Amino acid sequence: MEPGKPARIIGIGGGHGIRQKLNLRGISEGSIVRVISTNGPITIEVDRNVISIGRGMAQKIRVAKVQ
Repeated sequence: MEPGKPARIIGIGGGHGIRQKLNLRGISEGSIVRVISTNGPITIEVDRNVISIGRGMAQKIRVAKVQ
């Protein structure tokens, strides 16, 4: 995903634990996210909140571009 471009989360891979951790941070299927930075941890904006997550966690999130 390109920084600054919005996308909708269409799926989250992994087990119950990873889904719960992401859900507690406001990251769930159907949410609109925007990548802010990919240097080091991935920094994203979700519902006006800025969150940093590790690359391994970010790789489990599937997104689709929002027009």
